[in-house]
Amino acid sequence: MHSNLHHEKIEELPKWFEQVKELFDFWPFAYYPYYMRKDESGLGVEDRYTDEKVEKDWEYIREFTKKVNAEGFPMFMGYEWQGAGKDGDHNIFFLNNNNLPVFPMRYEELVKKYSDEKCIGIPHHLAYQLEHRGKNWETHNDKFSPFVEIYSSHGSSENDESQIGMDRHVHMGPRTGATAVEKGWEKGHKFGVIASGDNHSVPGVYGFGYIAVLAEENSKESIWEAFEKRRVYGVSKDRIKLDFSIDGAVMGEEIEGKENSKLVLDVEASNSIDRIEIIEDNITTDYIPHTSTWERKELPENVTFKFKLDLGWGPDRRIFPDIVSKNWHGSLKTSGKILSIEKCWSNFGQKLYNVTENSCEFDITSYKTTATGKWMGPSAVTTEGFIFEISAPLESEILLRVDGKEYTLKVKELFENSRLIPLLDEAKKLLKDTFNFTEYYRTDPWWHNAYKIKISRAVPKIGYTRRIEKEINTKNINNIRVRVWQRDGGVAWSSPIFIKKEK
Repeated sequence: MHSNLHHEKIEELPKWFEQVKELFDFWPFAYYPYYMRKDESGLGVEDRYTDEKVEKDWEYIREFTKKVNAEGFPMFMGYEWQGAGKDGDHNIFFLNNNNLPVFPMRYEELVKKYSDEKCIGIPHHLAYQLEHRGKNWETHNDKFSPFVEIYSSHGSSENDESQIGMDRHVHMGPRTGATAVEKGWEKGHKFGVIASGDNHSVPGVYGFGYIAVLAEENSKESIWEAFEKRRVYGVSKDRIKLDFSIDGAVMGEEIEGKENSKLVLDVEASNSIDRIEIIEDNITTDYIPHTSTWERKELPENVTFKFKLDLGWGPDRRIFPDIVSKNWHGSLKTSGKILSIEKCWSNFGQKLYNVTENSCEFDITSYKTTATGKWMGPSAVTTEGFIFEISAPLESEILLRVDGKEYTLKVKELFENSRLIPLLDEAKKLLKDTFNFTEYYRTDPWWHNAYKIKISRAVPKIGYTRRIEKEINTKNINNIRVRVWQRDGGVAWSSPIFIKKEK
């Protein structure tokens, strides 16, 4: 949801859109009208581009959005608003394509200017210091900002104690609990949560957060209704599916409190589920482990499972500064069925095609790094990949072909451990051709400069799915939400279900 394209690269909008179409069902686009300029003193400061440049860019974005909307793709126009920094940064999105961006100094002025429009303002990187681009809960408007960004490339703004830090942008930090997401609920506000990248060089970077929306159909109007009703949630990297309700009300909605409410949660993760937390008013009141509940169970003769394929790594750029990327061509074939393929992409240059019931082909371009953070610290993105969901006989094989070489993956063995395939012959040739280096008493020079393929350990369906039904007391609390952790560190945050105050 948070894709920031700058003025100087605005002509890349069609390229960004092609990447988005490969990854997402819809696209709220956030134009970034700011740049670094030299103050007369010589100090570099961030400022907004001239009105003339912004207006020209905005008209270009408008025409492009109208075009892709007419083709049936739900793209939303938007821009990032920062103001004086006293209320926190917000991404402004519109349902319609006839609005103009405005840049008042304060959030309350912004709300007033768009009071008659179909417009929302979504706070991001909330947990920075108040008056220094962190969220100001005293000026927050629940209607204008129906949900907030709990996680992005900056890290987690959930609270100041989260296992996921907020350390990537060292100059804006450190984070504080006074402006964090949980403080807003503590103050009585009602809003949902999403995760969203803050990507400045390529949209949809894997690991920087995605938004999920509970909409009746994939149209702008239906998605917008879900926005306004807080039917949203966030994931840190993998597309964890959450179906969370209490007494039939889904996340974002309100219910009457009672002593015997029924909570229902269905989870489908992309890796093994580690634990599920039920959180009441920011306190974890139920900690439900999933690890240790399924591992000793015997696998069926025909098994449904997921595993991740990563391609990348490669030569040390301190030694080989000119080797930035590698192109891979591959295919995968099973005697069973491919049920789903999740794209774990962080750069341009990826393609999945010729997908059938039991096979697919892919072209991948892996890079050593990606400059997604602008002034933030480096992003060590070294791989591109997929998460495959397959149903196949336990005693069958999967055939993986990469750049002309065949690798046989026995399904049964995929559950035992991960597998690493180093391209050592390529590394040996590279070192010989470059340095005439052929011998050493250990393998470091070749291993450290080798491209690698990793097949992660497979997880059966019983390990990545969980259903919870339980009776809970919803009286005398304000909201309930869930947080799901995968064993590999991936997280999903639900929006809360709110409990109406007793009169």
